[in-house]
Amino acid sequence: MKFITWNVNGLRACLKKDFKTFFDSVDADIFAIQETKMQEEQKEFDFPNYYEYWNSAEKKGYSGTLIYTKEKPLNVFYGLNEKYNDEGRAITLEFTDFYFVTIYSPNVQPELVRMSYRMAFEDDLKEYLISLNIKKPVILCGDMNVAHMPIDLKNPKTNERNPGYTFEEREKFSNLLTADFIDSFRYLYPDKIQYTWWSYRFNARNNNVGWRIDYFVVSSSIKEKIVDVIIHDKVLGSDHCPVEIDIKI
Repeated sequence: MKFITWNVNGLRACLKKDFKTFFDSVDADIFAIQETKMQEEQKEFDFPNYYEYWNSAEKKGYSGTLIYTKEKPLNVFYGLNEKYNDEGRAITLEFTDFYFVTIYSPNVQPELVRMSYRMAFEDDLKEYLISLNIKKPVILCGDMNVAHMPIDLKNPKTNERNPGYTFEEREKFSNLLTADFIDSFRYLYPDKIQYTWWSYRFNARNNNVGWRIDYFVVSSSIKEKIVDVIIHDKVLGSDHCPVEIDIKI
């Protein structure tokens, strides 16, 4: 099966920049989107042959997650045990053999003003995923807003206390991986340098001054089923690029 995750940084804006071309060409079984920045009732588009599940933020033009899936899930759950739905942070689809979860992790913001909120989110996420993993394997994806290791961003030294590369955020990611999960890209490519997000400033994308903050994290029990993880860093339309996992599940 082929799964895609993409923070589109505004779905309506991305649709004007060839989102549909990529969506159609990749022909994913499941396509997860973060930062839709819209409500479902605002949409003027449709993708035939897919079921769609929205979790929009209460605040218009902010946050939001969305999943398109060819196969109808057994169940759909919003938020993390129904938390964080006010910001549309998470959706879970349950299938016969696995859970598929997409999240948009909170940014701690300049001066780390949302650090306590982010830490609570991380604790709730870990607890939630462990509870799912007891029942069946989990495939988690999304913009997790953290570069885990120095290899995952261009300038680690100068970013050490910046949002997305604080010790606290990185430690929470490490703790998640110790709970029987793996970072699928780093599992396959331990030394590969490739990024998924670039600032709109300073010509960062053209100079490849980026961060890897978009992930597929999967249960360790299915790591041998991973065929490939592909970062589509040539696909434009957002400050993030799509990430793909191909997995025999």
